[in-house]
Amino acid sequence: MSDSAVMPSSGGVKTRPAGVPRFDHGMHPGGVIAFLLVLVAGLGYATMSLIADMNAVGEAPLAYGAFALLGLALLIALAFEFVNGFHDTANAVATVIYTHSLPPLVAVIWSGFFNFLGVLLSSGAVAYAIVTLLPVELILHVGSGAGYAMIFALLLAAIIWNLGTWAFGLPNSSSHALIGSVLGVGLANQLMSGGDGTSGVDWGQALNVFKALLFSPICGFALAALLLLALKYTVRRKDLYEAPKGEAPPPLWIRGLLILTCTLVSFFHGGNDGQKGMGLIMLILIGAAPTAYALNRTMADDTTPAFVQSSTAAAQVFSTRAAGAPNPEANQARETVTQALKTKDLNKPPVYAALSALATDIADSVKGYGAIRTVPAAQTQNLRSDMYLASDAVRMLPNAGADFSDSDKAILKGYAGLLNNGTRYIPGWVKICVALALGLGTMVGWKRIVVTVGEKIGKTHLTYAQGASAEIVAAGTIGLAELYGLPVSTTHILSSGVAGTMAANGSGLQMSTVRNMALAWILTLPAAITLAAVLFFILRHVF
Repeated sequence: MSDSAVMPSSGGVKTRPAGVPRFDHGMHPGGVIAFLLVLVAGLGYATMSLIADMNAVGEAPLAYGAFALLGLALLIALAFEFVNGFHDTANAVATVIYTHSLPPLVAVIWSGFFNFLGVLLSSGAVAYAIVTLLPVELILHVGSGAGYAMIFALLLAAIIWNLGTWAFGLPNSSSHALIGSVLGVGLANQLMSGGDGTSGVDWGQALNVFKALLFSPICGFALAALLLLALKYTVRRKDLYEAPKGEAPPPLWIRGLLILTCTLVSFFHGGNDGQKGMGLIMLILIGAAPTAYALNRTMADDTTPAFVQSSTAAAQVFSTRAAGAPNPEANQARETVTQALKTKDLNKPPVYAALSALATDIADSVKGYGAIRTVPAAQTQNLRSDMYLASDAVRMLPNAGADFSDSDKAILKGYAGLLNNGTRYIPGWVKICVALALGLGTMVGWKRIVVTVGEKIGKTHLTYAQGASAEIVAAGTIGLAELYGLPVSTTHILSSGVAGTMAANGSGLQMSTVRNMALAWILTLPAAITLAAVLFFILRHVF
């Protein structure tokens, strides 16, 4: 914000800049009590739901120490989403607050509610996009000491970095921090395991995520700038391109537009960012209570025939490429596929024979038990491992040089989808708890990032058209990313969108803020990688 917007008081002392909203209205004590009651109720609901799920499938009660460890892991995962809420969602409310479309407290409550809805109605596609970056061996043995070290290290590293950037008021991406933490754990685990293939990072999958993260700020800057220019050309309303006058709200139609864009950004932010915590919580639950969570026991029994038929068809596709190699026993097949995933050398007849054996064994198991829902507790972990190995192999075969016909591609794609449906699901109570954590998080500590976005990116006050352009681009990009299961950065899209509109409007940029934002963007990955790697090394010796 330029100095010209500062109004001298009668005593000659500079006061609040013209048009800048008031932030001195704290939450009413009744609101604080309501906040705490919802928080406690959410934690109680999570505990009761967890115990009910375990009892429903006959899961043996956990020892007190194991239950305490599980509870701590879940609390840290929910804490990540809480921090994500007040760190990222400030971007959604900055425009409505600085255009006086909504009072600050109303804006954050409104945004929190739609974040809550976004999480509840999310597809779940993004939830496992982060998980697939993790080392295969840690995913398959997430209930081990190494698995708990992985979960604690990556979540704590992401939280520490998020809190550090928040303390300086820097718009930083929680997605960026979490992905860096995942990479740090993978690299540390690989070094500690002597460079084993499945102990490290899946760099092919990581590259896809990097593309989405790189795309975020470029997309936000360019598209928001172009949209503002397009609005200027097509919508000839002078009041749309003005900055707020004093504290008066904008005309009703402009106010409605800005509230709508804030709502969409909040909703899609919840849908995309909330899923990252869900995927990690599911890993924790699978490791601690595999009987209840390792398989999707909510799949309808009438899907069993299609599941068996798809497994049998996939086994035939693998068998035709096995060059006459006999199908090994199940244990040997698991070992062969695991070793092939380590070396990424899957396009070989013995591997196809092993995959055929796994697919046949999966089909026989599900057919014999009648449905995934009725798989005995003792067989749950083995069946999940087989399904995960087969799914991961199908995903990696094209990169290993396998060239399938269109019909075979369709069979394997359908098979991988059914395998994922059988192992990747999110219980309703997990969605509700993550939604509460993210929604409540929007109501705490949001001011720092709001001030940066609203005052410190451009040299002039944000106009109505600039706010709308930045948020329309953010909402559209995040919504499309969720549709395709890609994790993107709400922070990078929206803050760079605001910068893009300032550039397109000729308003000028405060280069010190832009430089700090760029520095935070560049440093997030190496800082999160280092933090997570160090924490994993320490915790690996603790557990």
